[in-house]
Amino acid sequence: MAGIFEIAMAGEKKYFFKLTASDGTVVAVSPLFNTIKGAAAGINAVRENAATGLVVDKSRARSKSVPPRAATRSAAARARASLASG
Repeated sequence: MAGIFEIAMAGEKKYFFKLTASDGTVVAVSPLFNTIKGAAAGINAVRENAATGLVVDKSRARSKSVPPRAATRSAAARARASLASG
């Protein structure tokens, strides 16, 4: 089963969405939007960009023995596999 996008209200006039994996894990939470239309547009932007997005590791935990480009590819491959299995 694929992930689920849910649009919810935050206060009286703000909206946000969250992406939940099939196992119930919250994968992403959006910023606030002024309209439901804005939240829906945000969901569409995530759908369009997630599969092709470049992964950039800016953490300091990276091993010095792994070249940055290889680490990025590995992380991207893991992300694609995780999305495909969900």
